[in-house]
Amino acid sequence: MSGFAWFAWGCGAVLLFWGIGAYNRVMSLRNAIASAFVQLDTHLSERAQLCNKLLDLLRPLLPNEQATFAALEAAQAESQALAQAVRAKPCSSDPVASLAVANAVHAAALTRVMSMLDHHAELREHSELYALMDELKLVERQRSFARQVFNQAVGVYNQAVSQFPTRVLASLYGFGEARSL
Repeated sequence: MSGFAWFAWGCGAVLLFWGIGAYNRVMSLRNAIASAFVQLDTHLSERAQLCNKLLDLLRPLLPNEQATFAALEAAQAESQALAQAVRAKPCSSDPVASLAVANAVHAAALTRVMSMLDHHAELREHSELYALMDELKLVERQRSFARQVFNQAVGVYNQAVSQFPTRVLASLYGFGEARSL
């Protein structure tokens, strides 16, 4: 074998091992996004359970506010359906963007319910209601932190995919940009 052939084989081996290393790095970053979403999804499920308890407690106490409760239930149902779609592909940008919008709608509906409670003096006697609200606020803070962790994982992944050598392989293997919440 000539010197040029050895050089070509050496360059080919370096490119092959670089490609394998880049692929493994991007896959580990995608797995980090999936792990971060599992944490976020846990808090979304906890929030849904607490909202159901809150609605069960409030329905008999405030029969005139059924429209507000229905809005919260609809927002919660959509948020849960979209979370299930994101569970399947946490790096896909369309379901994540839809989930971000659904979570904003859910948060607005929940805020309406919480502010409504301040206007009803008869509810101040229910200690169970305020304990449930405190627990819901705690879960919201935990969900916010989990969302930040998810967004950081997405940022690291997007940065890796957009760097020059990896960008070539990203298009070859179908790694696109992920969407943050």
